[in-house]
Amino acid sequence: MQNDVVPVIIKGVMPTANGCAVFLGNDDKTFVIYVDHSVGNAIQMTLDGVKKERPLTHDLIGAVLLGLGATLERVVVNDAREGTFFARILLRMENELGKKLVELDARPSDSIVIALQHKRPILVARAVFDSVEDMTEILERVRKQQQSAESEDEDEKPPF
Repeated sequence: MQNDVVPVIIKGVMPTANGCAVFLGNDDKTFVIYVDHSVGNAIQMTLDGVKKERPLTHDLIGAVLLGLGATLERVVVNDAREGTFFARILLRMENELGKKLVELDARPSDSIVIALQHKRPILVARAVFDSVEDMTEILERVRKQQQSAESEDEDEKPPF
């Protein structure tokens, strides 16, 4: 693996007032990308393996890639400016004319869904990873609050 990128996983998806917070990271650090509700739901459904009755936009993109004979290599969150993240989708295409690597500009949120659906790596440029604030403690605190709230809900249920 190249030294200029860091592999990350999705550590959590939490609803917020204006969308969803997607926590990405590794053992060293966790950071947040804020996305709209629809993409946050798509990320969570993909993580949960939810089958959809009709294809969503990300499913359509996967079908188009398949139809074109392109395979997803990886996605890279390659930049962050003024709180906005940027990503690149890297596709490999091979046909009778030869092999080609195609790099597309994309929103990180869409890139994450597609990478999860295709079980491909999500990478972050080292410069981006080093520049973002570590949100590991916040994620742990939110999880504890959720567990506490779930426990209280269970205690309030009638025993029958």
